[in-house]
Amino acid sequence: MAVVRTDGTVVFANAALEDALGISRRTIEGSQLPECFTEPLILQNALEGAGSNEFATLRYDAWLRRLNHEPVPVHVVVAQTDMPGEAIVELLPLEQQAKQDREERLIDQAQANKELIRNLAHEIKNPLGGIRGAAQLLQMEIDKDLSEYTQVIIHEADRLQTLVDRLLAPHRRPHLVGDVNIHEVCERVRSLILAEFPKGLRVMRDYDISIPEFRGDREQLIQAVLNIAHNAAQALAERMAAGDAQITFKTRIARQVTFGKQRYRLALELHVLDNGPGVPDSIKDRIFYPLVSGREGGSGLGLTLAQTFVQQHHGLIECESRPGRTDFKLLIPLP
Repeated sequence: MAVVRTDGTVVFANAALEDALGISRRTIEGSQLPECFTEPLILQNALEGAGSNEFATLRYDAWLRRLNHEPVPVHVVVAQTDMPGEAIVELLPLEQQAKQDREERLIDQAQANKELIRNLAHEIKNPLGGIRGAAQLLQMEIDKDLSEYTQVIIHEADRLQTLVDRLLAPHRRPHLVGDVNIHEVCERVRSLILAEFPKGLRVMRDYDISIPEFRGDREQLIQAVLNIAHNAAQALAERMAAGDAQITFKTRIARQVTFGKQRYRLALELHVLDNGPGVPDSIKDRIFYPLVSGREGGSGLGLTLAQTFVQQHHGLIECESRPGRTDFKLLIPLP
């Protein structure tokens, strides 16, 4: 990042820009920043536009020259400041910009999912009650030989009712806020997973014990982590049979991170890693959609609900997966 006059002169450069260009800040400050790009005229025009109030913020992709290195692609953000005649120029690696775009899509997708689920569940709930009631009345009027058919209707109506209740659960239950120790959450989930899958599975810990407590809903976070870990355990069936299945809970503190369109000084990173076959390519971009499952018989609600619970803590869940290593990363802001 740099503070630049509208004539292109650098007033201030931070350490990140120093590293990116491969020259000292003392050399950068006072130099012409547009000359650090393969097409300097684009940045010069952008700085002049910021100075004349043509825009508040401008973004574009460019190639940055580096001392004794090949040019690298970057995403350039030019923004006005409160000081007349100056602008802020921020350079983001294109992969970082792609990551931010992906995070924004996840947030928008989760919000759309939440509205869709809520509306769809309510639309299903009302006629479902009528179907069940009609089946019960019909059962009292027909021969016993035919009652098995009405029982099927009642049973399936009850099954759908349970599904609808699960869809609506995150929006009905109040958000119970208290002090949360993330490692207590992980230990609770670890004991539940090992109780259900006692053979052939190791659940490893890799904790940063310096992570402070934060305000949150402990039960929601337990459910979110449990949903992810349970999916991982089910995907590890073959490795459990071989005796080498492994899930790891890893906690770290991230500093100066941006997600959810906001920048945070500190954030919790909780990784749930497994050595399973990975998320199928066919659903990799849709795993947080409701009713999408990579497992036959799965409800496809576990990850959707996990994402909802974490977003209620102003956080986000991301996933990186390949055969042999799947990493679900929960990001939650810390005070």
